[in-house]
Amino acid sequence: MSLAQVHHISAAPGDEEAAGRFTAVGPGVSAALLAELEPLIGYALPDGASHRPADAELRSLPQAFTYAVLSDGSHVVGRTAPARGDGTAPVRFHTHAVHLPPGVPLPGDRLPVEAWRSPHWVSATPVGGGALSDPLGLLPPGPAPVREGLDDFAVSRGPWLAAVLADLRRASEEEAPAGGPVVLVERQSADVARWLGLAAVTLPRASVERLTFTTYTRRPGSSALRVVGAPPEDAAAAREAGLRVHVCADRPPVDGTADAWARTAARVWRSRAPELFEEARGLPGDPFAAGPLAVIALCSGVALGPEERAAAAGWAAERPYALDAKRTGQLVEALTSPGIDDRTGSEFDAVGRLFGALDGRCPASVTAPLAAMLVTEAVRGGNGSLELPRRDAFVGPEGEAIAGVLGPEILTELESGAGGGRPVARTVQLLRVARLLGVNGTEVLPEVVDRLARTILTEADGSEGTPAFAPALLELLDEQFDVRTALLGALDRIAPEDPGAVARFLERVALPFTGTQALPHLRMCAEAPGAMTTLGRDRSAVWHRVLRAAGLSPFAEPLVLRTAVGLVWEDRAPTVEEARLLLEAATSDAHRAAGTWARLVDAALGAPADTEDGTALAHDLLRAFPQEIGGRERAALQLLELCRDLRSGAPEPGWTEQVRTLRDRAAPLEPAIQERAFTALTERLLAPDRPGAELYAFVRSDDADLIAAYDRAARTEPTRTRLRTHPAYAADCFTNWTAHPHAGTAWTTTAAALLDEVLRPAVRGMTAEAVAEVEETVGRTGSSGRANAFRDWNRSRALGRLGRRIAGRVRRG
Repeated sequence: MSLAQVHHISAAPGDEEAAGRFTAVGPGVSAALLAELEPLIGYALPDGASHRPADAELRSLPQAFTYAVLSDGSHVVGRTAPARGDGTAPVRFHTHAVHLPPGVPLPGDRLPVEAWRSPHWVSATPVGGGALSDPLGLLPPGPAPVREGLDDFAVSRGPWLAAVLADLRRASEEEAPAGGPVVLVERQSADVARWLGLAAVTLPRASVERLTFTTYTRRPGSSALRVVGAPPEDAAAAREAGLRVHVCADRPPVDGTADAWARTAARVWRSRAPELFEEARGLPGDPFAAGPLAVIALCSGVALGPEERAAAAGWAAERPYALDAKRTGQLVEALTSPGIDDRTGSEFDAVGRLFGALDGRCPASVTAPLAAMLVTEAVRGGNGSLELPRRDAFVGPEGEAIAGVLGPEILTELESGAGGGRPVARTVQLLRVARLLGVNGTEVLPEVVDRLARTILTEADGSEGTPAFAPALLELLDEQFDVRTALLGALDRIAPEDPGAVARFLERVALPFTGTQALPHLRMCAEAPGAMTTLGRDRSAVWHRVLRAAGLSPFAEPLVLRTAVGLVWEDRAPTVEEARLLLEAATSDAHRAAGTWARLVDAALGAPADTEDGTALAHDLLRAFPQEIGGRERAALQLLELCRDLRSGAPEPGWTEQVRTLRDRAAPLEPAIQERAFTALTERLLAPDRPGAELYAFVRSDDADLIAAYDRAARTEPTRTRLRTHPAYAADCFTNWTAHPHAGTAWTTTAAALLDEVLRPAVRGMTAEAVAEVEETVGRTGSSGRANAFRDWNRSRALGRLGRRIAGRVRRG
């Protein structure tokens, strides 16, 4: 069909009053469409251009080649070029456009950008009804018109290629991206057309047809097209308008693009291989995924970066059936090339997936290089996340060759003294690779596994949730029986040292120890969390249940005592009742061998002051572990034992001195023990039947802390009650509190206060007969002078009160 053509003459530069006009309009182009078309073909001279250019200047002015979609769905392809005018207008701008009705393609099913170099665009309106040229219908056949010189152009624009192609791809989406057009800044408008030619070859056809454009405009911010070309002087304004601007006539950009497809396409163009784009479109998958294009590029010898290689390997791993044997071999050869030195972890992971997809599907000769590459990276690169090949991937000469190279390296690292700081994942990886390659590590295995066991607990305690190394570790234990046996044995030996850490680890990683190995400590550690959940705060019941899980008696294996105590009480001391249970559950020899006697000592020393069983526990511990308990702890326990004797009424003489000596030896003494000892001593000294020598020694010690404890005991309600109800006891206290006037300051001050604040109120509350009995007892047990002293002391208080009353009456009178 014949397409309607349109010719338009724009106003001359500088002639603001003149208006452009359509000089010829083909059939079917309405006035409304012409009004819509006119803003699209407006032309403004570049800065610095002469209004009266010479012929050479005229030819050098930019041309605007435009492809646009109109509101009715029709399309317009046209060229606006400067032309020589008449005398009054030396320059005119002539537009020659072709209108395509909705749904009508270009003749020959060509792309709009292919008409850029058509020789049939005219710069003047045909006169006298002459035959109209056909710039679209007379295009030369084949792709040459648009692709000619694109390879050289792409190489010259190498630094900008990836970023521009990424933006052109986004601009070609079904929904035009927000934010205005992509702006390509070039000194020559023909270079903008070349960029569009690159897009026409690189993008799928549907995307290219959506890519509306013009190669030249002075107003990029107001354009409704998707891609516009602009001169360098308009770049800053376009940036300020928030447009995506690529200044391809300036310094190369520093930052690249994150679009892996665009980076791959750029490398294809720089390799002068644009035919690969059509070949890649024949592969399944997203047309803008990097994988298909990267696969074709690698198979054709195009060098790619690590992310693009990873994309190729990942795509091929998901579709191993999409490539024939030849291309599969080419891809493997490209991925495993010895000249590549920038591989990344993600690339190795993708290659691992590719190996898994091809293994068993392709001959071993094809997959062997992938397997060798993976194990080499596992050993030399330390990539612990790799999916390792199966063991039979290394049979034959290829396996022997790689084992001969990597085997010594593996053994050297496993034997190295730095193993204590080697991560678990690294040791596990080395052991797995050693098995894959058939490396004999029997001699180094015991030491390696011992170090591995300790590192496992350290790393697991430093992480939350399931440790990252757990899946690989479980695979190792499933693959290698000798490693599993050795590791479980090592963990079982470690468990008594830190059973809590082992229990926490087993709660997060289910180790397979259900076989014939005894492993009593591991079984206890595995039992503890469930027992605590079921039995709650009954730690004695938990301890019994955990101990049963060991399957061994503490008499036969004392260390199970240590593990059980560590699991139930961890860093806390048992209560006195729990400690007595533990002491009775096993012999002192078993506790001595297990080292749990120290926990029992902690229980006794940490008991509250009001716990009566603490003194009995101290007594038992001193007799059960006479050689083990020493130093401060021994003195503290002896002090508790002395409390027991003081309360029972049969202590050895010299109580005060014993208490003071043991207190000093046990420093720093637990406050509860000191309180208990001082209370026991002072209560005994306040008893009616205490020996006088003990009180004398106490008073003469002038020990401020002891005397303060005596003062507190004397002021307690039981002592006050006894003073009020037992005249003999009141007489005894009066005698004692007045018998040492020349003792130290602490005693004299305390005794005076007790006489005035404790004894006097008690005597005041007695009957006259009771007071007389106190006086008589003081005289009988002391002397007549002491009885007189009591009368004076008792009278002085009464006279003092009477004198104050009389003095008050005198003052009031």
